[in-house]
Amino acid sequence: MLHGFTGGPYELTPLAEHLSKRGTVCHVPELPGHDPELLTLGQVQWDDWLSAASEAADDLTRRYGAIDLIGFSMGGLLSAYIANRFPVRKLVLLNAAVYYPSPLRLIKDVARRARSNDWYKWNGKMKKTPWKATLQFIALNKRMRHEIPHVTVPTYIAQGEQDHIIHPKSARFLYSQLRGEKELHLFRDTRHMICLEAEAPELFDSVERFLYKHDER
Repeated sequence: MLHGFTGGPYELTPLAEHLSKRGTVCHVPELPGHDPELLTLGQVQWDDWLSAASEAADDLTRRYGAIDLIGFSMGGLLSAYIANRFPVRKLVLLNAAVYYPSPLRLIKDVARRARSNDWYKWNGKMKKTPWKATLQFIALNKRMRHEIPHVTVPTYIAQGEQDHIIHPKSARFLYSQLRGEKELHLFRDTRHMICLEAEAPELFDSVERFLYKHDER
């Protein structure tokens, strides 16, 4: 399970806990530069994230054979690369970082946050994000987007329609480009942190059904 840019394992922990109750072994690594205070984020390159994800996939496939792969936001881009090179059984993409928001969409979200309690937390996090790291994220986006049309494994796509960071059209782009069996699920009231939103229980049940569909265990 691969987290997003400037985030961490906490973004996927609720889903990991849900799947663990089913008996699933979940591995949620912290990508380079993503210490809690983002102190080292400006010191890493985009291929450091790719190398860390690849090393984790290599370790897990050596231990377990085929694996299921879940990617959130930037982790979704990394997951497309991994799915094209490792024995991945099924792929789950959550608010995958394909397209950025429109300026109007971002302005509306900033206004909403200014009226809410999460404004200071969000603004503080933005100030901690080095500009160099943002450029590396953009570079990763450009390179990984070319991986998407080559993905052939069964894929579950989820998108929060109120996402202020990743434009919801990203999900439809993924659905049109992926070559294998695929499902598209839109969550009307969900923002970017899809595993921490009010509709998360519905998402978790849906992901579980997808992963265990046709499973004889």
